[in-house]
Amino acid sequence: MRLQGTSKHCALVIAGVRRSRRPLPQHPRHSSTSTINADEISHFSRLSSQWWDERGEFALLHKMNPVRVQFVRGKLLEAARDDAVSGHEELEIERNDNAGRTLDGLDVLDVGCGGGLLSESLSRLGARTVGVDASASNIAIASMHASLDPWFSNATPSSSTPQRKYLEYRHASAEDLVQEPKRFDVVCSMEVLEHVDNPAGFLRSCAELVKPGGHLFLSTISRTPLSYLLTIFAAEQALRLVAPGTHTYNKFVKPSELVDFFCKPVSSSESKPWITRLYDGSPTRREAEVRGIVYVPWKGEWMLAPRGAPGATACNYLFWVRKPLDC
Repeated sequence: MRLQGTSKHCALVIAGVRRSRRPLPQHPRHSSTSTINADEISHFSRLSSQWWDERGEFALLHKMNPVRVQFVRGKLLEAARDDAVSGHEELEIERNDNAGRTLDGLDVLDVGCGGGLLSESLSRLGARTVGVDASASNIAIASMHASLDPWFSNATPSSSTPQRKYLEYRHASAEDLVQEPKRFDVVCSMEVLEHVDNPAGFLRSCAELVKPGGHLFLSTISRTPLSYLLTIFAAEQALRLVAPGTHTYNKFVKPSELVDFFCKPVSSSESKPWITRLYDGSPTRREAEVRGIVYVPWKGEWMLAPRGAPGATACNYLFWVRKPLDC
């Protein structure tokens, strides 16, 4: 199978397997400027007080968070090494990573931050982190939790040090931030895509917030019989590990649909796609990557599946894509 080098070739490859997936939907009943689903926000607002209970409603997310951080750290390290133009730069990258400052100096946005599980972790790695959420209750809990930790309290972007991390929370949506001039080196949105209306519009907003050459990280659930069995039938209905109604099956998004989305220009202002080449249906590692995350019940922990592991992305998965420098 030869390597396809243009977006046209990319589209042709995708067309051959289109029967197994659909374009990301845009729901006409919702405003084109908002992807927020009021019922979803109400659902998670009711649960907001449980965010930092490691044995409560969000226990599985607490266990998943180290794997999410591992993936983000790993991809950013990989990209930084690829970008390094001198041995001195490579040495500085390794020094920062060994000192626990892998994200040192990066502006990071966590969209749909919830109670701040990921935001705090990224800030501890040196990032100047902003967490936003459409639920005021979630932001209140996240802010309160951070205020109790001297690592985060009273820090500003200019005063952030290895002993005091910068972390800010805002009650806002991705669409709100698009109207502002600030753009970010890294944008993360974990376990959010499957809860929004107009996922294509949501992705465009997240993509707009990424600086040229920056990174977009997503975590979501594929739309497969296995994912229904595990996330809805087992986790919600049978075992009650999460509240019934947390997930909606037809909102799940297949990895191939995300690849398809980024194989075309993301917005009318961009002239080229973020993913320009596919090899055997998969993007090259310098443009995008899909990795499955699998829960191992006998260990009580999540595992980042190896690259290309068969069936690993049939339920929960992580997605990374990089914005071209000339976008």
